[in-house]
Amino acid sequence: MGQCLSGDVSGGQQALGHMSMLEGNVGRNDAVDFFFRSRGQHSPSTGIELSLSASKLSDRDITSKSDPMAILYAKRKDGSLKELGRTEVILNNLNPAWVEKIHLTYQFETVQSLVFHVYDVDTVYHNVPVKMLKLSDQDFLGEANCVLSEILTKRNQTVTLNLQSKHGHGGSRNLGMLTVHAEETVASRTIVEMVLRCSQLDNKDLFSKSDPFLRISKIAESVGCVPMYKTEVVNNDLNPVWKPLCLTMQHYGSKDNPLIFECFDFNSSGNHVLIGKIQKSVSELEKLYKEKSGANLVLSSRQGHDKVLKGQLFVDQFIEKPRFSFLDYISSGFQLNFMVAVDFTSSNGLPRNPTSLHYIDPLGRLNSYQQAIMEVGEVIQFYDSDKRFPAWGFGAKTFSNTSLSHCFNLDITNGYQEVEGVEGIMAAYASAIYNVTLSGPTVFGQVIDRAAQLASFSCDSTKYFVLLIITDGVLTDIQETKDAVVKTTDLPLSILIVGVGDADFKQMEILDADDGCPLVSSNGRVATRDIVQFVPMRDVHGGQISLVEALLQELPGQFLTYMQSRNIKPYGFVA
Repeated sequence: MGQCLSGDVSGGQQALGHMSMLEGNVGRNDAVDFFFRSRGQHSPSTGIELSLSASKLSDRDITSKSDPMAILYAKRKDGSLKELGRTEVILNNLNPAWVEKIHLTYQFETVQSLVFHVYDVDTVYHNVPVKMLKLSDQDFLGEANCVLSEILTKRNQTVTLNLQSKHGHGGSRNLGMLTVHAEETVASRTIVEMVLRCSQLDNKDLFSKSDPFLRISKIAESVGCVPMYKTEVVNNDLNPVWKPLCLTMQHYGSKDNPLIFECFDFNSSGNHVLIGKIQKSVSELEKLYKEKSGANLVLSSRQGHDKVLKGQLFVDQFIEKPRFSFLDYISSGFQLNFMVAVDFTSSNGLPRNPTSLHYIDPLGRLNSYQQAIMEVGEVIQFYDSDKRFPAWGFGAKTFSNTSLSHCFNLDITNGYQEVEGVEGIMAAYASAIYNVTLSGPTVFGQVIDRAAQLASFSCDSTKYFVLLIITDGVLTDIQETKDAVVKTTDLPLSILIVGVGDADFKQMEILDADDGCPLVSSNGRVATRDIVQFVPMRDVHGGQISLVEALLQELPGQFLTYMQSRNIKPYGFVA
């Protein structure tokens, strides 16, 4: 049996994976985190491969046709361009289809503005590697711009763009067209979901039973065994059954590759005691499942001899199924329906006072509420086809209704629940500032209930709802809010909360549930999944990560967890 060189199993119980595919509970385990990142569930970064072709390019050569090459840039926030890749040069062709792909990383939480340049490469440089070509020596044929999400949300993940002169100054002149096709770079779409259990484990505790967990490692030639998965701990049980676990080909490489399964007795000191281990491939685990048989654990002695134990490993469930990514759903027509709710409680300060969080700067500088709406909205809007967004306010008295309201339409002038685009939200917010009397207390429950109603009334399984709440205050009734959140965890809904100002936001961190403790309602109901992400604006502005990156980090994973729990598949995929 292979010897594991990475033998550190130290750490507290919360650090032991504690993962369920359906519940999405993940501990701080590098191997498990990598697994979720590879599926877009903890980090929404995904490898993308772009294929480029063009048609009807301008001819800049006198005796022959242009020799085109395409270059992809990422446009930074300051307007500067960062080169991401170049195609090869195709000789004498005004309708090129380049073979060389350009690779980049798709990040859901970022608006990734792309700029494509097409050049005619001078004949004297045909033997020069494309990366060495000096662009100022080549003839510029045209430029095209788009946002990466615009490509990915198309059903066939393809867009055709008109080429223009640099900076869009092309007039009516036809410079040709550029077609861009995107594909996700995935090694394998297949995952194996298993339920593992052990029986008759040796007891390693004196006054109680062992608290077993499994560590799964793969054998690497250069470093021995590399841990890739840890189960949760099952307390005080010699016949433990662990929650479903998932392995991908990125984990095991081949179904015939051996894996090491080690069963430890958890100790809070971090000195976990090895109960026994076994070496099995995925194929052998499948055989155990089909034969409904167990395999004995072994324990090596100091002399190097393996002692066969009574304890056995069983596979109670073995399912091979396709692994769908966030992009699979979005590109097949699934949508994120964006909603926003704005805090108008008196703790924000009088809007006409420059120190108020609701102060509208006559010079056009955005306040914290406007920044949050713009930064999040400009990302989410690309995933909502009609771009009509429900928008509400709470914690104020409107001029049309003198009683305090914890949920009123932000578009007070027209009374509409929905507004057009991010610009509509901004306009409704600016108007509402002068048409409400700030009041209190701070209560989220009614806003969450309104969002939950929209999510529950939707009969379209391709719609997933995202509620953005922007607030400055401490919740008056944290339990009421927890009740509202727990009630919605079975719905296609996520809640993003931005904290503005300098309030104590510890309650929001409780709602976020990133500490591994699920929310519990006042009647004892436990949240079925984590749907809340909270970010205080003061912690991200001026840092390396933007507000929108921090806020949207968990959304693809929450989306996938819901779809998987309902067995909802992207269009075009056969079960």
